[in-house]
Amino acid sequence: MKIKKTVSLVVVITLLLSLGLITSPAISASVTIWHVPEDFTTIQEAIDSPDVLPGDVIIVGEGNHAGAYVTKSVTIRGAGGAVIDTGPMHPAGLSMGFRLLAGSDGAIIRNLTFQTDLSIMNGEAVDDVVVTQCTFLNSIQAISNLGGNGWEISHNEITGLRTRSGGGIGILIADSSGGINVANNLVIQNRISGTLHVWEDDCGGYEGSGIVIYADFRWGRLGATSMTGNQVLHNTVSLVSDNPSLVDVVAFELSQVWTVPPEPIPIVIHDNIIGFNDFRGTTLQIAVTPEELYDENTFAKNLGDNRGGGSATFHPMGH
Repeated sequence: MKIKKTVSLVVVITLLLSLGLITSPAISASVTIWHVPEDFTTIQEAIDSPDVLPGDVIIVGEGNHAGAYVTKSVTIRGAGGAVIDTGPMHPAGLSMGFRLLAGSDGAIIRNLTFQTDLSIMNGEAVDDVVVTQCTFLNSIQAISNLGGNGWEISHNEITGLRTRSGGGIGILIADSSGGINVANNLVIQNRISGTLHVWEDDCGGYEGSGIVIYADFRWGRLGATSMTGNQVLHNTVSLVSDNPSLVDVVAFELSQVWTVPPEPIPIVIHDNIIGFNDFRGTTLQIAVTPEELYDENTFAKNLGDNRGGGSATFHPMGH
């Protein structure tokens, strides 16, 4: 028999009204809390169930669990040391934790530990996702937002990264589809530290990155129409490569990259803010390609001595 807990907002609203803390009428609603593995054996089973509705909460208990394809705007919250150590497979043969698909706009992922290759990434341009208070251990890509708007990525710990002729990325905001403006994503108060482990068969010729804003026009991809209003604030990146002669590390990268750059180069990444970050624990703090992007975006009070040069011609890998 499935166990569920329903928290009624009617009681809460009535109390707030009586205390004068809210003054306008509110629409009553309820949130159902589900448990894995008590109510459902797996997270995927919970998401797929017609009983689990958008806005519900899935609490994942202690122990190791498989991730899932997320198709609803649910909250997935770890409790008691929940670990995601396997999940859906990426076409490149890499394990994913959560793959966010159509319908998952507004999903919240919090308090989970990830030990997968591509830990959180969207397969559709879903919006308003929150990833907070999670831990990522030795990911190839920890958090990847491909074409989404309004994400909040905050208070996460990313310890160690790996490459595989690409990847080696902590937090990625990117577009290669030429879709609508990729805007208003907030990356704030995350810590990225440890060692970038370079794959023994890696081709090299690029840098691993703590945080990236990236428009990918390579090999006929459509890149981005525009990427604006994104903010990267109060993050700490302290990451070193175990093979810097092959793949070194840049703390923050802002790039729009073509296989053969056009003339003139259109500026599609502009009016973003990168400020109050501590990038001192890396070889290269900020890499911008092309350099004209310096003038089109705001860099304010970031800590680190090396502010220029560098480019990435062969990543990210996880699409």
